[in-house]
Amino acid sequence: MIYLDENVKDYDNDFRTMIQAFIPREKIVLTEEDTRLTFRARLTDTQVELSLWEHGEKIGEEQASCCYRDKKTARNPIKAAAYHLLSRYCNKTLPWGSMTGVRPTKFATARLEAGWSGEDIIREYEEQYLTTRQKGEICFRVAQREQELLKPFHFKEEYCLYVGIPFCLSRCLYCSFTAYPVHQYKDRVTDYLRALFYEMDYVAQAYAGKRLVAVYIGGGTPTSLSADQLASVIDKICEVFDTQYIKEFTVEAGRPDSLNRDKFLVMKERPVTRISINPQTMNDKTLQFIGRAHTAQMTVDAFQMARDCGMDNINMDMIVGLPREGLEDIRYTLDKIKMLNPESLTVHSLAIKRAAELNIQMQQYQDSIKGSSNEMLELADCYATALGMIPYYLYRQKNIPGNLENVGYAKVGKECLYNVLIMEEKMDIIAVGAGTSTKLTFPDENRIERVENVKNVEEYIGRVDEMIARKQAGFCVKQ
Repeated sequence: MIYLDENVKDYDNDFRTMIQAFIPREKIVLTEEDTRLTFRARLTDTQVELSLWEHGEKIGEEQASCCYRDKKTARNPIKAAAYHLLSRYCNKTLPWGSMTGVRPTKFATARLEAGWSGEDIIREYEEQYLTTRQKGEICFRVAQREQELLKPFHFKEEYCLYVGIPFCLSRCLYCSFTAYPVHQYKDRVTDYLRALFYEMDYVAQAYAGKRLVAVYIGGGTPTSLSADQLASVIDKICEVFDTQYIKEFTVEAGRPDSLNRDKFLVMKERPVTRISINPQTMNDKTLQFIGRAHTAQMTVDAFQMARDCGMDNINMDMIVGLPREGLEDIRYTLDKIKMLNPESLTVHSLAIKRAAELNIQMQQYQDSIKGSSNEMLELADCYATALGMIPYYLYRQKNIPGNLENVGYAKVGKECLYNVLIMEEKMDIIAVGAGTSTKLTFPDENRIERVENVKNVEEYIGRVDEMIARKQAGFCVKQ
């Protein structure tokens, strides 16, 4: 355990994030009893003094000259001091340096809008945030592409729709999403869809004055539904929403073992423009270990079937940092993906969330880590470039070892617009279904309001009127 001792709490989250990046999975506590390490922060109007203590003995210190009250000027020096202190203690560096937060590209976007050159932006990442050059470069590339993709949108007049299908064939070891085994809930799927359609009816009416520009059906695994059920979801969207302005309609096909020709034809015959077929890895031993009941060959077969049915915008997801996988395993997966030649590739760094089964087996997972996840990300970047793709969105999330990132790559014109729009938080994202979260944007006030739906399927079915009432209250604030 690590004792975080602060005289003021203004930078508490920054210190916690930095400590966890260097010393992952060790609990940070607020009392010194039974702790092996103390991180002490003393902040004044003129100076910041940070120190590390082990069993009562000081083992390192770092200072920064600044007034902590002025967060705009003090935050980066304080984070840099914490980074240097922990880096010396752990004898390692982090690719993202002292940079924290979900959206590290924000800095590049702001500098681009201010007219900075690419080289100046990259240098600032290296010097101010202590990142590697590669991280600065990818942030610049993403920010550049995002700006181009966002130009056609009118954020105040438009919105996106997310439809949650919280069913899956089985639960993966690392999964923390709202997902229920469809074979156990098969008798409740009809009731769930009835409640979902009821919520859709309300949203379509409430947002009739805005233009729907992107639809994303996610989960779970939406294609764990039968072909007829999947068709009914898509048909309902087309029935109650004005679809004439939609630029993109995505279905997260996901698991290869949930797919067949009938489902591909259902999507092809309707206005679906983009799907995902997600191997996560092309190594059968890993697939078996993480609980995915399919083989790599089934992924290949599903992809080729989708092509045969006319699907021309296919994304593939993969994960780096899976148990027992090293750099050569990632290379093998990327070689297989390269042969299939999808339109886009999303590369996730494994995040071990509290609700995931893998979190319970964490010690075994830690013992099975092979190699550097950052090297794996850099290898994926090389393969994406070879496939003619460029990075177009990037984000980080909690519980990724080393504070690493998730990156979306795509061939020009094949990007997932929904992913960019939800990341930039400039447009309303209205979400329906169990476990979904609506984002209402207030750009003039620089804030976001969230409206959450309950996660449990049974509760959602029984309380759908309450979910609608929550949205109604949120929409009233918007007006």
